Amino acid sequence: MSMNNQGRPTAPVAANLNDRITVSGSQALNQATQLIFETGDLVTTGVDLPEPKGTTKSRLGTHARKGEIGLPGLSEPETMRHYVRLSQKNYAIDLGVYPLGSCTMKHNPRLNEKVARMPGFADIHPLQPVSTVQGALELMSELSHWLMTLCNMPAVALTPKAGAHGELCGMMAIRARLDADGATHKRRVLVPESAHGTNPATAVQCGFTVDEIPANGRGRVDMDALRVKLDGLGEDSDIAGIMLTNPNTCGLFETDIIEIADLIHAAGGYFYCDGANFNALVGRVRPGDLGVDAMHINLHKTFSTPHGGGGPGSGPTVLSDALKDHAPVPYVVKTDDGYSLIEHPTDGSFGRMCAFHGQMGMYSRALTYMMSHGSDGLKQATEDAVLNANYVQASLSDVMTPAFGGICMHEALFDDRFLKDTGVETLDFAKAMIDEGYHPMTMYFPLVVHGAMLIEPTESESKQELDRFINSMRSLALRAKAGLVESFKNAPVYAPMRRLDETQAARNPVLRWTPPVDVQEAAE
Repeated sequence: MSMNNQGRPTAPVAANLNDRITVSGSQALNQATQLIFETGDLVTTGVDLPEPKGTTKSRLGTHARKGEIGLPGLSEPETMRHYVRLSQKNYAIDLGVYPLGSCTMKHNPRLNEKVARMPGFADIHPLQPVSTVQGALELMSELSHWLMTLCNMPAVALTPKAGAHGELCGMMAIRARLDADGATHKRRVLVPESAHGTNPATAVQCGFTVDEIPANGRGRVDMDALRVKLDGLGEDSDIAGIMLTNPNTCGLFETDIIEIADLIHAAGGYFYCDGANFNALVGRVRPGDLGVDAMHINLHKTFSTPHGGGGPGSGPTVLSDALKDHAPVPYVVKTDDGYSLIEHPTDGSFGRMCAFHGQMGMYSRALTYMMSHGSDGLKQATEDAVLNANYVQASLSDVMTPAFGGICMHEALFDDRFLKDTGVETLDFAKAMIDEGYHPMTMYFPLVVHGAMLIEPTESESKQELDRFINSMRSLALRAKAGLVESFKNAPVYAPMRRLDETQAARNPVLRWTPPVDVQEAAE
């Protein structure tokens, strides 16, 4: 197996005889781990099956394996150690500050996990009779009530499985409303440059064309450019709507959002708001009051469910009065006999997005977070998130360069002007953060900022934790300005793997172990 290392060592090497490079590759409690193919042999097996008795006949035909499979065999302790060592090489929010911007890697309270594992929620099956899952349906109804109240919107679709899926839900509801009104000529969707990258893709997937709106020097929607697009258009224009992210990808509140909503509505369009950053607004602003018609909510970003990353996600979508009849099925309703599910689309619904009813594990975690905080606690969490981001921005603004002036929302955005003429680039800076024990921030995004560094500290970090993080960042910035370039170009030095060629790793990934010609050599 080869690694794309761009001429750099992928493991620590001795620069001189006094360097303590261990023979095993381990460094005290930081245990080196080989590939599992290199760890096991072809003899050991964890299971001994008796030889079949009597005459047997294979039913595999030509599909039957003709040679040795060559998989490694490990003892139980070897297997356990292999995976424990791998798990220790992961960086997690439970280990330290996770400053990824725009992704909101926030603390997940253990109380959420305890509730999600209750048998009444964890063990139910989507095909159970409705009469046997009344508690789960009540939970879904209660969660819907909280989401609609916090957004001041009359309807919510719980079924979308993730944020982008929620975007799709909102735009499909808009498309259904336009089609129901016979407005099939309305196929142009405006997407500001400061919107999330998934927005234009979602619009195109729904059959719309995308018309981009540039950002102004303040990192917000260029209102002059927007007015030019909409000048003279009436309700019968070709405008289907706008997809705007608020707070936007620059970590800024769109201060002209009400005027934007009014302009879009005057052109006969609908206002889709990307609510991925709702954690900066909860308890302070209700999107329905801003003129929003549809908005998805990432439960993991705002209500502390585990971040998706391949696991089950959830992106409920709230809808305005104009779109509520076009929500997908199924959804929960309360009757005199209890709770029931509307499984089949009515006249306005655009149909079904998912096989069943969404992610119960995410619903129970999110509602637990809401009820344990209460309305005042949710508001406090929002204020703390914004306070922490501004504390980071203010504490680093004398050694780094904020991309835009003024107050930010829940994330601080820096550009690479402070690294000018140092020989250190944003990527080098991020790699050096690994040696400081931190996961790098989001790099080179948003695209409207050169060499962007987007930092989201979240509300759950204490001042002491933030000060440790800030001190590390200040130290790196001062080291770069002092001309210590090599310490950046060689970073990370203390990570299990040194710096790899990320371009090659992305474009030419080596994902398959290639055994030696003689398989036996792999076991030696």
